Amino acid sequence: MPIYNEALENYVRDTFGVEDEVLSTIRAEIPRRGLPEITVKPEEGRFLQFLVAASGARLALEIGTLGGYSGVWIARGLPLGGRLITLEVSEKHAAVAADHFRLAGLTDKVELRVGDAHDLLQELANEGPFDFVFIDAEKEGYPAYLDWAEANLRPRGIVAAHNAFRHGAIVDSSDDDPSAISTRLFNERLANDDRFISTLFPAGDGTAVGVLRKVA
Repeated sequence: MPIYNEALENYVRDTFGVEDEVLSTIRAEIPRRGLPEITVKPEEGRFLQFLVAASGARLALEIGTLGGYSGVWIARGLPLGGRLITLEVSEKHAAVAADHFRLAGLTDKVELRVGDAHDLLQELANEGPFDFVFIDAEKEGYPAYLDWAEANLRPRGIVAAHNAFRHGAIVDSSDDDPSAISTRLFNERLANDDRFISTLFPAGDGTAVGVLRKVA
């Protein structure tokens, strides 16, 4: 029977996902400044940092900046000279995130671009290939973002997508909300695409992860 519960979740967070003062400040400031309180949890952020560091990523992309919390975790996993490009549709959210990247001392590593991600990605295709792509934007766009990642990741590059559980909606067959349908489609496509070795990290609201297979 499953044993992962709130006590174990807290254990993982308190042992492996400990925030420093900068991260805890950023997480607290996000709702205080009027942004939705939907950022990744600390243990999820640590997992993203781990993926970036383990893969040796130098050029990372984040689709959906919000207040910059996940971006700080990702940027901290990059080596000296590494770069994160993060995309945000809301000018208000982008302004808050820019403040937080400055607070974290990461302005030399992070480039924040404002606009519709689908439009911005067309331009970014000329700047790759990318080593790491993190998706945490509108769920209806997830399948299209997966297509873009597959076409623009380097061999052995990683794509990761937050809210892969969609708060439990993915296992509720009666839930026909467009975001739930798109998340299910994303998960199924990633799981069944032979171009990726994939899995799902079950902490928080779930993070689906795929490694693009090496091209011979």
